[in-house]
Amino acid sequence: MSGTKKVQSRIDELKKLADDAGIDIADELRRISEKVTESSASAKAWQRVELARNPDRPRALDVIARICDDFIELHGDRHFGDDPALIGGVGTIDGIPVTIIANQKGRNLKETMARNGGMANPEGYRKALRLARQAEKFHRPIITFIDTQGAFPGLGAEERGIGEAIALNLREFSQLKTPIICVIIGEGGSGGALGIGVGDKIYMLENAVYSVISPEGYASILLRDASQAKNAAAMMKITAEDVLSLKVCNGIIAEPEGGAHLDPDESSRAIKETIVRDLKDLMPRNPSVLVRYRNQKIRKFGHFTED
Repeated sequence: MSGTKKVQSRIDELKKLADDAGIDIADELRRISEKVTESSASAKAWQRVELARNPDRPRALDVIARICDDFIELHGDRHFGDDPALIGGVGTIDGIPVTIIANQKGRNLKETMARNGGMANPEGYRKALRLARQAEKFHRPIITFIDTQGAFPGLGAEERGIGEAIALNLREFSQLKTPIICVIIGEGGSGGALGIGVGDKIYMLENAVYSVISPEGYASILLRDASQAKNAAAMMKITAEDVLSLKVCNGIIAEPEGGAHLDPDESSRAIKETIVRDLKDLMPRNPSVLVRYRNQKIRKFGHFTED
């Protein structure tokens, strides 16, 4: 029996004892139950954060190797240089030519340093846009794999226009006349994720997270206590179920029990199945209609009604 169920069982026993004794403690029990529910939600959300950050979790290149018949990586933004934190290239999935753009985290310390932890610089986003425009020109669908804490906030990135690069991607990706499918495979953090996260379909792996800031950052800034990161994770509604309920993503891709790192082949198979299904649905559509519906979806984000 889980800890939450044990506590709830004790609450039920206490309620029965109070009823037998004719004592009214309903308000106290309700407050305890609410605390238990909040604690359970925090634990669940933080567990998803830990799974999304698991160092053994499949990275973008791992997924690409498993779902593509072939893949050729392309380099450089034709302005400044190449950014290994954001990769891109041309491949085929079930015989369908596609352009793939993805955040790439490292697997070990050396690779993590080389790829800047998956946090892209401006040249990474400009490379992504170059490849996206190339895909539009040759009528290839675009697949993006998102897995980053955010864009790199360094001095050089700011000097080279990281904000402008991401903003330009947001505008241009919303207008590209070719199908775009985005899959959040780990962390989807802030503008770093949004820079390649505008699409016709957006999916999240079951244990992925999607947020405007990290739980630690949220806790430090808004709760004024970094130790409240676990509670912040629940408050931010960053899990796949939360994001789906807010209609920010189109669906959740199931992972093997315990997380994608325990069975990367099965996890990749589920991703491939979703992508192929949607490609067959989106590719026959008129590109102008795709753009219109893509923009309608974007404009609905944040809309809500009050009862």
